[in-house]
Amino acid sequence: MSFVVAIDGPAGSGKGTVTKLLAEKLNLVNIDTGAMYRCVALYCLDNNIESTNIANIKNNLDNINIELKRENGKQQVYLNNKNVSEKIRTPEVDSVVAKYAAIKEVRDKVTPMQRKMGEKDDIIMEGRDIGTVVFPNADVKIFLECSIEERAKRRYKQDIEKGINVTYEEVLESIIERHKLETQREVAPFVKADDAILVDSTNMSIEEVVNEIEKIIIEKKNKKRII
Repeated sequence: MSFVVAIDGPAGSGKGTVTKLLAEKLNLVNIDTGAMYRCVALYCLDNNIESTNIANIKNNLDNINIELKRENGKQQVYLNNKNVSEKIRTPEVDSVVAKYAAIKEVRDKVTPMQRKMGEKDDIIMEGRDIGTVVFPNADVKIFLECSIEERAKRRYKQDIEKGINVTYEEVLESIIERHKLETQREVAPFVKADDAILVDSTNMSIEEVVNEIEKIIIEKKNKKRII
């Protein structure tokens, strides 16, 4: 039986970086579920399919093939056999991904893909509804919180380092809007699972967050072995 770690949290909370580091330290398969929804958003942007055109999106879902591959020690994201690892992280995708992710038909396509990935391997999966919808019986559930201002600072820094021309104010506005869309959507709204352990990373370094969650995972894993 596989061991599943679910890490949910808002954009900019550090869950992507934390998940990668924990996967390496604990020999877990890292699955970035957000990348899947970003692929759907990118496909729709490239094909001029508005998030309000549900019928057109539904008709195109079978044309969207998403693969997560590990190459040279890094996870690469492929959309219809094309590496889009960098393209799905642009401000353009950032600004619309929550709209596409809120669509029931899109989630109905992606959620089974996510569950299938956790059937055999010991995994650590990060996203927005992993502990509430995708793996409600996950062995470990972490809810990684962080203030909106700090999240905006982190995302702004990442964008600048990538050479993306954007202001802090634009990033902050985008994160606020995205948080509103994700928490208020009707399908799988972004909420903390009742049994998830809250970790607030606002005033913590990445190393501190990793160490705290690592202890939780090891304790849970040891208990499962005893049982």
